[in-house]
Amino acid sequence: MSLWTSEEIATAVGGAAGAGFEVSGVAFDSREIGPGDLFIAMKGEATDGHRFIDQAFAAGAAGALVSQPIDQPHVQVADTFDALNALGRTSRARTQARVIGVTGSAGKTGTKEALFAALDRSAPGRTHRSVKSYNNHTGVPLSLARMPRDTKFGIFEMGMNRAGELAALTRLARPHVAIVTTIASAHREYFASDEAIADAKGEIFQGLEPGGTAIVPFDSPHRDRLIGAARPYAATIVTFGLGEGADVRANYVTGAPRGGSQVTATLPGAQLSYTISQPGAHWVANSLAVLAAVQAVGGDLAQAGLALADMAGLKGRGARTTIAVQGGEALLIDESYNANPASMAATLKVLGDTPVTGRRIAVLGTMRELGGESATFHAALAGPIETAKVDRAILVGDEMEALAKVLGGTVEMTHVPDAAAAIPVARAAIGTGDAVLVKGSNSIGLSALVEALTGGTN
Repeated sequence: MSLWTSEEIATAVGGAAGAGFEVSGVAFDSREIGPGDLFIAMKGEATDGHRFIDQAFAAGAAGALVSQPIDQPHVQVADTFDALNALGRTSRARTQARVIGVTGSAGKTGTKEALFAALDRSAPGRTHRSVKSYNNHTGVPLSLARMPRDTKFGIFEMGMNRAGELAALTRLARPHVAIVTTIASAHREYFASDEAIADAKGEIFQGLEPGGTAIVPFDSPHRDRLIGAARPYAATIVTFGLGEGADVRANYVTGAPRGGSQVTATLPGAQLSYTISQPGAHWVANSLAVLAAVQAVGGDLAQAGLALADMAGLKGRGARTTIAVQGGEALLIDESYNANPASMAATLKVLGDTPVTGRRIAVLGTMRELGGESATFHAALAGPIETAKVDRAILVGDEMEALAKVLGGTVEMTHVPDAAAAIPVARAAIGTGDAVLVKGSNSIGLSALVEALTGGTN
């Protein structure tokens, strides 16, 4: 069964179809086009996708969505961005899937991937999710447009850095279940306070389908604010956390043999004991949100528990790799994709809890979009670094100067301007038995350092 026919695309987007075609996938990046895909030629500030039409068809595209005439099979519209949104809306309208939306200041992608693993285990091949971090005004409609028509469960990550953005995304996805993982000081450049961030994240509840469920972090200081945001839209509000009174609660948590956690959780009408492969208290919280959502959409809780035990680390978000160093091996913890003050503290704790025979080394990159409080937030990392018993810190980026000044002579430290400069410093610093955490905002480019240390195997 095709994902879309040219006739269906033309009807959905109000466009004019040329020669008939069928597609099995959708992409707006010509580098991601595979055989049988629809290429959407988007016009952006930096470039125009129409320049890559030939490249897309050479890669196997079956058709294109365009705003100007071309010789290849296509559907032509006035505006391809509007057409992408229309295609996403049509995909959402035709599906019978139970849809879950996920947002939060941290943990969105990990929770989305854990939900996919949990639900795909009981509905293999019929569970769909947004890939990578396709969570913005183009990523969400693209992920919807890619959803097969016979999907049973659909999981969509939604992000924002300004008020009003999530309201638009959630009304497009129309979730049956909406999750807020956590609230923290991310994107503070655009928000006056954490309360304002909570309000913006709470917009996800505005798109809930009738009878929908809102899932809220019980232990958050913004819990009641989020519950207030959900109440006008949600038929059911479920809280998750460690605190007494949470609807989905971890009653017992202990370490698992390979660094994860063993958890016994109580849910409405159920109890489940399970293992989480991923280390860290934040993953315990994520797992509770996952179980709450699985229960809300009628999924299999036992299968979800098994999936949490089998999950591998995500590239850039906790993947663990053994790397060769002079005299032996070291452990690399790859958290290079993104960072904010809360996720920095959480992953530094993971480093501190990681057994080592050598040293603990933290390669920490700039945290972006923190606005006027950036220096304060960076300097405050000194506490988590001390608690984690970090032996060596390699600080990357101009904003890390505030932390470098606070650390002073308390820990062996090097401050470098960029990721390229960090590579030789890290190579020289890492020894056998060390555990190395690499974390920073994506724009600082620490993924290049990870690639250099792993030889591209991560």
